[in-house]
Amino acid sequence: MRRKLIPHPHLSLLLLVVWVMLQNRVTPGSVAMGLVLGLVIPVMTAPYWPDRPSLRGWGRMIAYALLVMGDIVRANVIVAGIVLFKRNADLRPAWVAVPLDLTSAEAITTLAGTVTMTPGTVSADLSADGRTLLVHCLHAPDPQSVIDEIKDRYERRLMEIFE
Repeated sequence: MRRKLIPHPHLSLLLLVVWVMLQNRVTPGSVAMGLVLGLVIPVMTAPYWPDRPSLRGWGRMIAYALLVMGDIVRANVIVAGIVLFKRNADLRPAWVAVPLDLTSAEAITTLAGTVTMTPGTVSADLSADGRTLLVHCLHAPDPQSVIDEIKDRYERRLMEIFE
């Protein structure tokens, strides 16, 4: 019964929080509307999620989100420095093929989104077999270090959360 009423509890909670944040104030009305959205949208979209991913540990998810937010701020400063102070001739843009150990589509999507949200890198393509992510880097004098950083900072943590 609970599964039919709240098929995706994490999504319901996320929708509630996002709605209240969009309202920019916490009022009984905004919380009530957030609850309605958090209950109705997951029920309406449940048929499209037959293989719901299993997530492990709120703490790991929050730690990952904080890590990504910190990396976004750090990368913004680095990219600003590159744009302002590095000559074009000194830039070393590179296409990097990152081999993936992740198998979950949701985890791979999260990794690709994380790479794209971090300034200076963009996820460009995923191989047909889902085993390699193609990433473009604004400045990568050592492409192997980019691969190592993506695998160590992000992929390893996503494996702990999704797989």
